[in-house]
Amino acid sequence: MEDRRPKIIEDLGFNFKIDFEKLWKLEVPITEINIEELVWHFDIPFWEKDDTDDWNLTPWEVLNQTGESKEHQKKVEEANLEYPIDIMKNKDKWLVLDGLHRLAKAYKLGHKKIKVRIISPEKIREVTI
Repeated sequence: MEDRRPKIIEDLGFNFKIDFEKLWKLEVPITEINIEELVWHFDIPFWEKDDTDDWNLTPWEVLNQTGESKEHQKKVEEANLEYPIDIMKNKDKWLVLDGLHRLAKAYKLGHKKIKVRIISPEKIREVTI
């Protein structure tokens, strides 16, 4: 399947592809940050509506259970918060590389902080395709 990311997502700094198997194997310390530093992600259409292959669904729509988002509602509900989310710094913002469903679940549950692994630029180079 072709990766057709919207320009808004590429402009945020997501202009590369990640090998998630390699990302998950990285040995990186776990820390915590305030969820509020990451909530801006909920405004961006990172996901697709049920039965589509478009980037046309925001996490807010899933959290508010609007539109065609049953698949992602289930993923948020089943997300395992024992695993930290992976983030990197770009353009003075934290970007979620992996774990947006976990972030949405933590927010929905009212958590103020979330466990993260901060992936350095050097480590990003190790896991990009």
